[in-house]
Formats: sequence, C-alpha cells, structure tokens
Amino acid sequence: MIPNTITLLNLSMGSISVFISFSGFDLYWAFGFIIAGAIFDFFDGFSARLLNAHSIIGKELDSLADLISFGLAPAAIMFRLILNSIGLNISDYQDFDYLLIYPLFSLFIVAFSALRLAKFNVDENQTSEFIGLPTPANAIFIASLVFLESNSSFEFLFNSNSLVGISILFSLLLTSKLPMFSFKLKSLNLKENIYPLILLVLSLILLLVFKWESFPLIIVVYITLNIIRLLYNKKRLLEKKA
Repeated sequence: MIPNTITLLNLSMGSISVFISFSGFDLYWAFGFIIAGAIFDFFDGFSARLLNAHSIIGKELDSLADLISFGLAPAAIMFRLILNSIGLNISDYQDFDYLLIYPLFSLFIVAFSALRLAKFNVDENQTSEFIGLPTPANAIFIASLVFLESNSSFEFLFNSNSLVGISILFSLLLTSKLPMFSFKLKSLNLKENIYPLILLVLSLILLLVFKWESFPLIIVVYITLNIIRLLYNKKRLLEKKA
C-alpha cells in the first residue's frame, strides 16, 4: 500500500495542476504541482524497490497516474499558452463562438503520452535506458515554458504556430526510436556514465545562470546529448564493420 499511496499522491498533484490550468490561475503553480508529481513518481518506484513491494496493480496504477501528471497536466498548460498566444483567456474559450483549432493541438501531448506509456509497459528492453523521450521529461519541458513566456529573447516560441509545432514535435519524440539514457547507474565506471554526468554538470551550470528558465533548456540538452550519443555509437559501429 505504501508505493501505491505515493503513486496516488503523484496522480493528485497532476490533477491539481490541471485544475489550476483550467481555472485561469497562475501557470507557475501548475508547473510546481507537475514537479511535485515527478518527485512522488520517483519515490513510488524507490519505495517499491526498497520494500520489495512490486505488483501488477502498482505498475498499472503508476501508468495511469503518469498519464494525468505527465500527459494531461502539461497539455492543459500548453492549451493555456496557445490561448494566450492568440489573445484569449480561459473564460473566453467557454463560448463556442471562440472554438478555435489551435488550442486543440495540445491534445497531441495527451494522446502520445498515453501511447508512450503503453509501449513502455509492454517493452522489456526499457530497463537501463528509454526508447523515446520519457513522459516526465516531456512534461517538465512543456510546463517550464511558462518561465520563458515573459523573456523577450524567447518571444518567437510563443506565437500559435510555434506552440503547435512544439506540441507536435515533442509528441513525436515521445514515441520515437531515439534511445535515451536514464540515471540508473549500471556501474561505477566513469566511461559508462559519461553522458548522465555531462548532463548533470551542464544542468547545474544552467541552473546557476538561468535559474527557473533553465528547465526547458536542460531538457533540450538532454535530447541533444542523446542524439550525439546515437550518432557516435553508429559511427563506432561502422568503424568496427570496416
């Protein structure tokens, strides 16, 4: 019951984030509750391993909670961001005269998150690393865009076309074939853990320099490092064949 209770706390944090987004409150709070959900998501798995309390119900419950916290909650934030980009408030959208297509592209995030989680549940290869962008990383990127909204340097991201493009691109990354490293250490060998260590160092630097605005940048660095790793591994494989 302990891991399942923590999982339900994750689900609750995601639900509160959705309520905040659709109630017109400050999106910074919506981001904060997604982060809280991610913390509970870490500790439910940690406690299950610590207590040896694994169960089929726990695994399914974890996916259901993740769909809310890392699928629906970031989609709700994206919905609000797109509304903001076309000069509408959440209250305006209650009138069907304002039923515009652009905000509905945020549904891609929910749909592809569900597909990502379903694929993860049946794929036994995703133990030490992921295939495709993990839903928590995607959620943190989407949700943390709120910190860039008032920064004129990132103004180009906050028109409706850019936000729709981000919704589609990151949804596709969720179900892509891109292998992505996790922070589960296989050993204490520095060479085997070089990419997570690079990400950790760069993340600390970005946090010190950009503070809250660093979150989306960290996720971009994470994706970039995995692309570099993939290209490097392919190059090494070709060299061996040659």
